[in-house]
Parts: sequence; C-alpha cells; structure tokens
Amino acid sequence: MDIDDHDIRLAVNGRTYRRRIESRLLLSDFLRHELGLAGTHVGCEHGVCGACTILFDGEPVRACLMFAVQADRHEISTVEGLAAADDHYHPLQQAMHDHHGLQCGYCTPGILMTMSAFLAENIAPTEEEVREALSGNLCRCTGYQNIVDAVLAAAKSMRG
Repeated sequence: MDIDDHDIRLAVNGRTYRRRIESRLLLSDFLRHELGLAGTHVGCEHGVCGACTILFDGEPVRACLMFAVQADRHEISTVEGLAAADDHYHPLQQAMHDHHGLQCGYCTPGILMTMSAFLAENIAPTEEEVREALSGNLCRCTGYQNIVDAVLAAAKSMRG
C-alpha cells in the first residue's frame, strides 16, 4: 500500500464504484481508464475546450481539472448515462442527430453534458442564452449554428 493511494467510493451514472487510486489521478483519466467510460474526451487538459465536461453532483465541471479523489462520495454523470435505460436517446442527443449538430463528434459529449445541465435549469431558453451557455465548449467543425438549433429543438421537445 502506497501512502499516496486513497480509497474512494463514488456513483457514476447511478452505479456505485469503489477503487483504490493514486492521489494524482485525474478524474478524466479515472473515468476513461479505470471505469472504461471513454465518452469523457480529453482535449486541451487545461479546462479550456470543454470536451471533458461531466456533471458533478448535477453541475457541469471539467474532469481534466479535478483529481479523482475529489469525487469521493459524490455523484457523477457522463455522456454514457445521458440516454434513457430503454436505449432511447435523450431529447438533446436526438436533436443533435436530427439537426446535424456534430461533425467529427469530439466535442459532442462535453456539449451534451453542458447543455443537459443548462436545459435542466432553463427549459425555454432564447438563442442568445443557448449561445452564452455554450460559450465554454469549443467546436472546431460546426460553426455552432446547428448545435444551437439542436439545443433549442431539444428544449421545445422537453417542454412537451
């Protein structure tokens, strides 16, 4: 047993995990390599691009800026947990598909997690509000318009 190792327990996408990990292990690396949840992408490793965005106790955070030990006894949601258990897309995922809101897809998981938290708080956003909420996620392919359209369509769908 190494003095720099820690026992952690956390819930990810509704499932509880217990692991012994090194102090310096990033949460993004823990999710990808320890749990096999490769949907949390690592882009810049500086918290700028948003590709690694997850929900930490319901709030969007950059997994590349946190150590896994900080997640001890917390609830994490990743893009793998966004879809319903019955294998139906989340309305946001369906809207991204329907409105061609992705091209290469590298930024998409982070955008989905950021926008799912945003829509949970604002079910009837304006285009300007969507653009503001999206401003922390970088996409090099789409030009954002289709992503914005998808978020607005998802909001409409979620309102019923």
